[in-house]
Amino acid sequence: MRRRMRLTIVSISILLALAIFGRMTHTRMTSSLGMLDPTSRNRPSAARKSCAPDASHFADIKRRYDIADEFDYFTRTISFRRSQGLERKSMTVVPQAFSPNTRTIDVTKQNDGGTVNGDCPEPVQVRVPVSGLASAVNASDFVFGISTTFNRLNESRSEMVGDWEYWLTDGHGVSNGAKLFLTLLEASDDELRDARTLLRDAGIDANVDRSEDRDMPVRYINLIPHLYRHEDSRQRKWLVLCDDDTFFPSMHGLVQSLDAFDHSKELYIGTLSEDAGAVERHGSQAYGGAGVFLSMPMAKRITESIGSCASPKKVDEAGWQGDKLLRNCIYENSDTLLVLLPGLWQLDFRGDPAGFYEWGHKPLSLHHYRGGGWHEAHPAQFSKIAYVCGEDCILQRFQTADNFIISSYSIAYYPTGIKFDTSQVERTFEPLWEKGWNFDYVFGPQRPPLKSSGRKISWELRGSEVRSDGSVLQTFLRKKDHLRWDGVGNRQMGERDSVIELIWEPSGATT
Repeated sequence: MRRRMRLTIVSISILLALAIFGRMTHTRMTSSLGMLDPTSRNRPSAARKSCAPDASHFADIKRRYDIADEFDYFTRTISFRRSQGLERKSMTVVPQAFSPNTRTIDVTKQNDGGTVNGDCPEPVQVRVPVSGLASAVNASDFVFGISTTFNRLNESRSEMVGDWEYWLTDGHGVSNGAKLFLTLLEASDDELRDARTLLRDAGIDANVDRSEDRDMPVRYINLIPHLYRHEDSRQRKWLVLCDDDTFFPSMHGLVQSLDAFDHSKELYIGTLSEDAGAVERHGSQAYGGAGVFLSMPMAKRITESIGSCASPKKVDEAGWQGDKLLRNCIYENSDTLLVLLPGLWQLDFRGDPAGFYEWGHKPLSLHHYRGGGWHEAHPAQFSKIAYVCGEDCILQRFQTADNFIISSYSIAYYPTGIKFDTSQVERTFEPLWEKGWNFDYVFGPQRPPLKSSGRKISWELRGSEVRSDGSVLQTFLRKKDHLRWDGVGNRQMGERDSVIELIWEPSGATT
């Protein structure tokens, strides 16, 4: 029996693409604009597996992600095999189709809409490199220093501490060996006790102290003697300054990168801003949000010079900019110059960050992802895959036969085909002060954004869960009225919110 189809601008383009390229067959369109709903052929009964999440699961999705009672839903398993000798690629082409066969869920109905019945699609098979698991990091060479306020910590305590927990513990409430020194501006005794308890309960090895330095640049540079003089720092190799919104997704990679340097020498390691305009304004210096790495001999030199380095005159000369104050201190009191470490990212941009996170690169640090004038992302969620798949799986991209690109950040569908250079960054984000060439020196040529073109439909990762069976459940969301994924001709992307759940599960022993 033939099904009637409601054709829209995007669905027409999809059908044309299918006719031309023959990539997808036996499909039908759901009422969501641009959503594919292929009808699978019957498989042998031995291969059948029931897909039937219960009503409580869907009710939890609705509550957790604040979506309507009725939404489109699809689930698919990604079966990965860790393979020795395989190099991480920014894009891995998979011969299988993704082909989401969506169902409409209505959480108010317990019969037809409250569950999903039918056969599960066969898992998408992928091979991934063998890389370090996030639960097995030895970060005992590092001591991290962060200065913030109790109010800022308290306003987003679960998110902030959850982020720190990822890169400071094994994910099971035990420190990975790294030490955190946290100073809170003019915090009360009760606030200090609260913060200590919060971090201890998360398994983070932390010292929490009060800071009386109201001037941010002074408070920032004074972290160095504060950390250097502490007994817990004596056996460490690296003193690291970072912000409370700095995230280190690849701690194995960070350890390996720093091991390439001689920590017995005076070293000042970091990265510049990606925005050439920021470098033009502030100069060549390590930008603290990406992480500033000082060898202990360098920290000793700064500690011995802190009196002159943090004087009111020096603060004025640095324009009340903490990173510049530190750079000036190092340059005026030693022969050490900045060493740039690839993989550290300051991320001085605002707006839609998809272009960066969908680029396929493996970052060592991330910054500015909590909004507040910058951008929003959820690195603690997309990095959880590293607990079972390894760090190389973070933000790794897989391109399927039917024009989907899957990563731990998003699932993106290109209905007219992937006809662009996937090695180029999609310029979805903006600098604070546009010059037209702000990001060229870091990203090179950037391709135009596909927003509102009808050529890209995306679901963004909103939640991730490491499950007891060794799999990871990822939940991707596309809200019907989300401006990030504008439709065509001022139309919404779909009639309903849309949810895709991916289950990443190992397919066997490492090969």
